[in-house]
Amino acid sequence: MKMGTILFEKIKPKDAELIKLIADWYLKEWHIPAETTIQKLSIPTTEAVPFQIIMSINNLPIATGGLYHHAALLEREPKFNIYGPWLALVYTTTENRNKGYGALLCEKIEELAKELKLKEIYLFTHTAESLYIRLGWTPFERLAIKDRNIVVMKKELKPM
Repeated sequence: MKMGTILFEKIKPKDAELIKLIADWYLKEWHIPAETTIQKLSIPTTEAVPFQIIMSINNLPIATGGLYHHAALLEREPKFNIYGPWLALVYTTTENRNKGYGALLCEKIEELAKELKLKEIYLFTHTAESLYIRLGWTPFERLAIKDRNIVVMKKELKPM
């Protein structure tokens, strides 16, 4: 399968069209209000983290995700506040799932995290544990929240 030209770019607050697209994706997938996403991604920051990237193939956006100081799990389970940053909100369009793009996106986010000299990053999932294990993540705690079995995972980042 020919992939086409893959491009990763960091979202900037002025990227209104891309931010709206991401907001639409998150609303559809996780019922995150579009305004919440738009507000979060439109605020300029001078910090290296948080960041959000978008993955495009032949200039068509197909996936997004980012690294954040805060993840939704922390609201429900404050004991995890001592960990971070968090790989979060990894999304691939429905028609592009199970093609390896999510893995490429996560690898790019990890590469950027290494450039920032981060030693470890974290995530939580209830749907993609096998993907993250393949990418070298280690489960370190499991919890049941509502009807979901959540796994919290960690990745040690080797210096570049």
